[in-house]
This record gives sequence, C-alpha cells and structure tokens, in this order.
Amino acid sequence: MNEQELATRITAIEEKLEAVLVAVERVRKYFLWILWGSVAIFVLPLIGLVFAIPAFLSIYDSFGTL
Repeated sequence: MNEQELATRITAIEEKLEAVLVAVERVRKYFLWILWGSVAIFVLPLIGLVFAIPAFLSIYDSFGTL
C-alpha cells in the first residue's frame, strides 16, 4: 500500500468511528431517559404512599371509635 491509499483508509476509518461515537452517545441518552423514567415511575408512587397510608390508617381508626 502506498501512502495515499493508507491516508484514504485512515480517513474512512475515522469517519466510521465518528458515526459510531454519535450512535453510542444517542443510545446513552436513551438509556439515561429510560433510567430517569423508571425511577420516576417507581419512586414517586412510593413517596405518595408515605402520605396516603397514614391518612387511610387514621380514617380506619376513626371507624373503630364509633
């Protein structure tokens, strides 16, 4: 291989590597959004239960005193 062919191949490899980097960053962002969405779907109801369970227990306790 001469120097021109080698330079051409290196340029092509660099372009492909750049495309792979863009794709990997896109996938990383998708995974990050999925992670945050999963945390929100799981944690927010738990926080709501922290406030809802004592309210329900106080309602049931008031029925016992009637």
